[in-house]
Amino acid sequence: MIGLFFGVNGKKLQRQYKKHLSSFRAWEPKEHAHQWIIYPQNIGTHLAIDEVTLSQGELYTVVTNKKAKGKKGSLVAIVAGTKTEQVIEHVSKITVKKKQAVIEIILDMANSMKLIAKKCLTKAIQVTDCFHLQKLALEALQELRIKH
Repeated sequence: MIGLFFGVNGKKLQRQYKKHLSSFRAWEPKEHAHQWIIYPQNIGTHLAIDEVTLSQGELYTVVTNKKAKGKKGSLVAIVAGTKTEQVIEHVSKITVKKKQAVIEIILDMANSMKLIAKKCLTKAIQVTDCFHLQKLALEALQELRIKH
């Protein structure tokens, strides 16, 4: 009976919570939210850093907690753009104690990402993302195949 009223996935309940109970409509956005957002409470021992492009072509640098596996608590930082200095400035707002707890950071092979990791997460081991390693290996294999 409850499933009929709230729908199979509880969508009606979710809408009701968002529109009436959570005071979502009254939230005031942070002044800086269009430039950067930091969630230091989400930091973990294993992080990843990468740049992403959103629908309008905007570039963002995103730091995520790998343990959260893309769910709640994944986002540690998001910074508009990929300029090293800007990302370092904002990620540096996380306390030194929290940053020193990071054991490993996964990143692509961009020098900017390596520099950000080196400056902000001094104790973390830098690990190259397996996607980029596979891509390089496949490109090399394709080149050899064409050559022979």
